[in-house]
Amino acid sequence: MNTSIINNNKFNKKKVVFITGATRTGKSRLSVDLATHFRGEIINSDKMQVYKGLEIVTNKITHAEKQGDTEPDSNFTAEDFCLKSIDYIEIFLNTQCVPIIVGGSNSFIEKLVEDLVFMFKHKYDNCFIWIDVEQSVLNRRVDTRVDEMVNAGIRRSIGVPDMTKYSREEKNIDGDDESKKMILQASISSIKGNTRILICNQLDKIQLLINEKIWSVHHIIATNIFKEDRKEVVDEAWRNTVLQPCLDIVERFLKNDDHNISIECT
Repeated sequence: MNTSIINNNKFNKKKVVFITGATRTGKSRLSVDLATHFRGEIINSDKMQVYKGLEIVTNKITHAEKQGDTEPDSNFTAEDFCLKSIDYIEIFLNTQCVPIIVGGSNSFIEKLVEDLVFMFKHKYDNCFIWIDVEQSVLNRRVDTRVDEMVNAGIRRSIGVPDMTKYSREEKNIDGDDESKKMILQASISSIKGNTRILICNQLDKIQLLINEKIWSVHHIIATNIFKEDRKEVVDEAWRNTVLQPCLDIVERFLKNDDHNISIECT
């Protein structure tokens, strides 16, 4: 087959950007930054974030930045996500916007890209960006976030079942503050443990897509950014070692000059 025909077909496809990574790696921040720069529109592929009220641990995009949510009791399947995503992709492309699909639910993304029913690879050219952070650093970030959530009195997020159980048991303990404290700490530990398991599963899935599905992914290693606690230092490192390389990646992709890169932040 003529290679030039393959290349031309690729260049003529509609462009879609994907941002993936584990929980608390900065995916939402990057998606907003890219959307602002390239006149993009964001499609959320996070199973937790598509539901109203789950804003805390998942770091949900703000109301001003989103088009809408699914009700928490809705049975929102991977197929539902694919159908809605394709609708929105076409709407965004028709208004000369860049569709940016972001989230940690890689099973949703896999179905969208790989399922032959949706003919995604036939219609679209994809740019995958993986924001990767060492798991020990992510664990610390998640632990801090959960503690902040609990201290703020908020009991919605990835830990909904754990905090619901705590609330139920708390009501059955009359005046025993020490018992209530023990139950709360157990619930907090459960949330943190479940989130660590989620992170492992997210990272394993990304590696599976790369190794078995042969996805070409731009690998941005951002571990060192999140080892620093001072906001001004984190912001500068983010701009220099994550945002700017990703701006360059997407710009080349939109100009049909895309090639796979791996960047480690130092």
